[in-house]
Amino acid sequence: MLTAETIKKIEDAVYSKPRSVQEIAQLIKKNWRTADRYIEQIEKEFGTIATRTFREGTRGSLKIVYWAAVENISHSIIQQKLEETIMQAKKKEEFSAFDIYQYIADTQKEVSLEEGKEEGEKNVEELVKYLRQAKKQVFIFSGNLSLVNLKKKDADLFACLEQLVKQKIPIKIIARVDIAGKENVEKMLSLNFKYGKEMVEIHHRDQPLRAFIIDNKVIRIKEVSEPTGKLNELNKRMFLYYTIKDKEWTEWLTKLFWKMFSTAIAAEKRLEEMRKIL
Repeated sequence: MLTAETIKKIEDAVYSKPRSVQEIAQLIKKNWRTADRYIEQIEKEFGTIATRTFREGTRGSLKIVYWAAVENISHSIIQQKLEETIMQAKKKEEFSAFDIYQYIADTQKEVSLEEGKEEGEKNVEELVKYLRQAKKQVFIFSGNLSLVNLKKKDADLFACLEQLVKQKIPIKIIARVDIAGKENVEKMLSLNFKYGKEMVEIHHRDQPLRAFIIDNKVIRIKEVSEPTGKLNELNKRMFLYYTIKDKEWTEWLTKLFWKMFSTAIAAEKRLEEMRKIL
């Protein structure tokens, strides 16, 4: 059975340099056929790796596994325009998640709305519910990682993420790693030390999305609309929570995540430099 831990091992190995199937088989301590099946499954379901066979059809054929290119991730002009906007934006106010939501078929999306100063209990409960269903990996687009402090009654987001780490499910995060959010980043990374597993990876980048991608199957995006104070315009803080299950769009956002993540600096390096200042 292909586990989250095995996926991480294969992805990490291939990310550093191309590998043969035999090398991966040795790494995960499986036979060649099992390793090849795992590789095909990761390639199909997550799109993070790809393969190429040299001298195919001969006794000396060699199948190489390499990290999939992330430059060309969009398959339509709509996705291309959205990609350009998201990659250029730095603040959440610079992009509306509705611009993605509007293109999803009604059968593949849901939205809920809450008004108030803070995120509501219902949203936290629903987010925890989806995260508990994770089997392979979780990707997070965040701002300053304040989500680690999100707790409503029995729904504790950090406790849920900690449980995923205990289950050896990798969590990769794109967030601002700065002095203001330093404690949040350290709190999340502390799970690696606590359980002796490098399951949490955080890379620094300013970006506009506030979203979770769970197993490349479910997207959960938060959008906050602030009151303007103007006549006949929004007069209360509004939270919109979009849930998307469309396969094409989850694959697109997963590749967009990798595009950001692979070119961003690791949190540990940023923290090391901050500690020289503080």
